[in-house]
Amino acid sequence: MVSIPISQRPLHGRHLRRLLSSPPAVAIAAAPAEPERPEPTTSAAEAVVSAVWRCRNLRHVRQLHAHAAHSGALAVLPAANKILYAYARHGATADACALFRAMQERDNVSWSVLLGALSKTGDHRSCVTAFRDFLRSGSPADGYTLPAALKSCRSTGDVVSGTAIHQVACKGGVDSNVVVAASLVDMYAKCSLLGDARKVFDGMPRRDLIAWTVMIAGYAEAGSPGESLALFDRMAYEGVLADKVTMVTVTFACAKLGAMSKAEAVHGYVSRRRFPLDVVLGTAMVDMYAKCGSAEAARAVFDRMEDKNVLSWSAMISAYGMHGAGERSLELFSVMLRHGPPPNAVTFVALLYACSHAGLVDEGRRLFYSMARDHGVEPGVKHYTCMVDILGRAGRFREAVQLVEAMPEEKKDEGLWGALLGACRIHRDVPLAETAARRLLELRPQNPGYYVLLSNIYANAGRWEDVARVRGLMGCQRVRKKTPGWAWVEVDGEVHRFGVGDQAHPRKGEVYGLLASLRKRMEAAGYVPDTDFVLHDVDEETKGELLYAHSEKLAIAYGLLAAAEGTTIRVVKNLRVCGDCHAFCKLLSAVAERAIVVRDANRFHHFEEGSCSCGDYW
Repeated sequence: MVSIPISQRPLHGRHLRRLLSSPPAVAIAAAPAEPERPEPTTSAAEAVVSAVWRCRNLRHVRQLHAHAAHSGALAVLPAANKILYAYARHGATADACALFRAMQERDNVSWSVLLGALSKTGDHRSCVTAFRDFLRSGSPADGYTLPAALKSCRSTGDVVSGTAIHQVACKGGVDSNVVVAASLVDMYAKCSLLGDARKVFDGMPRRDLIAWTVMIAGYAEAGSPGESLALFDRMAYEGVLADKVTMVTVTFACAKLGAMSKAEAVHGYVSRRRFPLDVVLGTAMVDMYAKCGSAEAARAVFDRMEDKNVLSWSAMISAYGMHGAGERSLELFSVMLRHGPPPNAVTFVALLYACSHAGLVDEGRRLFYSMARDHGVEPGVKHYTCMVDILGRAGRFREAVQLVEAMPEEKKDEGLWGALLGACRIHRDVPLAETAARRLLELRPQNPGYYVLLSNIYANAGRWEDVARVRGLMGCQRVRKKTPGWAWVEVDGEVHRFGVGDQAHPRKGEVYGLLASLRKRMEAAGYVPDTDFVLHDVDEETKGELLYAHSEKLAIAYGLLAAAEGTTIRVVKNLRVCGDCHAFCKLLSAVAERAIVVRDANRFHHFEEGSCSCGDYW
């Protein structure tokens, strides 16, 4: 039997009472008095059951419903359930609820069909309420009614009701049912209670593919892709074969992790199982390779796809964009216009993003104004944000501000002001940064990133009193600390994590020793630490020491120390790489004669022979 998650046990009784104490659902209120009906006949009911499968549309179902009522077949429960199912299949929940109210007899099939219909059409509140009425009816919960209710709890993030339903499953002895347990895992994972999801998963006496898939997806969506891939490896070890749905989930996890060796292993599994590269799996693999550092491998998958939809083309355009190959994004867009589907809003976000990171200002402006005129796509918030980013990165603040001022007020969201603030950091425009930061803090006063970014802009300008004022404001507002900077490096299929000034790695002595040696070689080759990127009011020597302890430098040093000679060093950084580390990596690629690929929060940097793919425009 699957145990109830320990962290939820004290709440179960209260949650269950709350679930059962609400007023009845309007959708299934007491049935009105029914007119006299003819006596049902077995032959009439059998005819209705047979005819259900020939109903091609909602009009046919309603005609059959009228016939069943006239013939008396509606009083036969299997016939009524079949018509109820037909309404649900066609998404006609109002008709389904009306029929359900009129039914004189109901069984678990009736309830499961109704619950499934409400959940499938997104009426999740009514679904949970209907489940409560189902419990009041005295019918036992089973592997059909419970999953539908749990799906609605998952979709709305209603962990209180979900926990109470878990208790119902345990009391009824159906918590070990494979479908019920998988639904519980899915519900807890989507509600960000991964520990509880894992307890249910580990307690399952038998796990089917669905249970494995939802647990793998739960880790990936919660930002733990390494756990996802470890679980996939365990699944394969236990002899459970993945299907295409599982592989799409695994591919998503691999993309988030950014580990090339894992991407190649996933691709190998797909090839061995001979899964076709259809629109869904193929597009996911394009995105995976792009985010693991290879636009070329992404293009190879893209070219092998027999069918491509607008998302497939957009994913490949985005892949080039995140690697700084804006010109190739535009070339592929030209091919798409000739041979592919019409572009949509997603396509133009990818194109404008590519222009932004390649400095293609005129091309970006041309695309932006062609959206509605030539393609019938109205620019949305994301498109305006990309355009502001394009102009801001190029230092064209007057145009960027004019575009912002011309926008409808409801479209001025935090992404737009964030793009403007980021551009102010690059070009050190303090007055405009203060305006953008003020608007951002009105929208999201608890976001620590905006306080830190404004503080950094003040620090770069040497305005230390303003730095102290902003940090004091964070304390007054009780803003949580900013996400710490981490860097991950992949060596021999294993991912190692480093923080700023990291002292936890088992080979830290060797790492810092190599970094000291590299420092001497780098400075002899002309490298001078850019202390403007140390945002603390300390002396220059201390600033230099702080720069050498940045997480990406430590990760690269470990890669050079542990990876085979000649292999590319691949690093993932959760924040934007700083300017000093960028200059360091460029020179190091020449001094150490190694290719270095760094994925930061915004894009990829490919360092080789002393230069970067971004052309120092980032």
